This record gives sequence, structure tokens and C-alpha cells, in this order.
Amino acid sequence: MSEVVPGLSIGEVAERTGLSVHTLRFYEREGILADPIRRDPGGRRVYHENDVDWLHLCMILRASGMPLPAIRRYTELVRAGDGTEAERLVLLRKHREWVLDQMDQLRKCLDLVNFKVGVYEDALDRVAVSSATGTDARR
Repeated sequence: MSEVVPGLSIGEVAERTGLSVHTLRFYEREGILADPIRRDPGGRRVYHENDVDWLHLCMILRASGMPLPAIRRYTELVRAGDGTEAERLVLLRKHREWVLDQMDQLRKCLDLVNFKVGVYEDALDRVAVSSATGTDARR
């Protein structure tokens, strides 16, 4: 006798992933989910753990800046199965390069922000010292 694995409702998946119900429906329409979402006899979507795991992967790819068409392409390749590994690798390597470039750009931005924070901290320290000593901080 096989064990029946209970499914998850769209609301439960939304709660577990932090995605809205609207976004889950959108991802389904856009072909972002690795497996077709099953329906119960009443027509309601029934998700399983592997769907939640896949959504977490997609969320990480999306948060890292991967565009939806690239995620869709990756999903198509995964669905196609064996023989698509080389193309998946190309897609992920390209995205990795983009992420590394963004990280470099953000480091440069952070350097500037840190410099400006230091400038204003120094200026406020001078004002505090001059107030305490009664001298003019503008000198």
C-alpha cells in the first residue's frame, strides 16, 4: 500500500516562501515551476515539498538579479532532463559573472558611502570638540 503524501495549498506555499498567491499563479503561468502543479478534485492547486524547494531556488536566482526569462530557460532545461547539463552550466556561469560584476559595483558604492560617512563623522566630532572647548569649528 503506497503512502499518500499530503499536499500544500497555495496559501500554505505563499506563507512558507514569502511569495504572494498572485506571484505563485504568475510563476505557474510563466513556466517558472519545474513540475506542473497538480489539482485536487475541486480544481484547487496542490503543491508538494519539491515545488517549495524549487521556488526557493528560483527566489535565490531572482534575488541575485537573474531575469525571469533566464529562470524560465533554466527551468525548461531542467525539465528536459539529461543532456542539458552543458547548457545549464553556460547559463549559470553567465549569471555568476553578472553577479560578480554587480558585487564589484556595490563594493565601489560602499567605499564611497563609507568615505562620506567618515567625512560627516569627522565634521560632527570637530563640532562637538569645539562646542566643549568654546572654539570655532569652522577653522
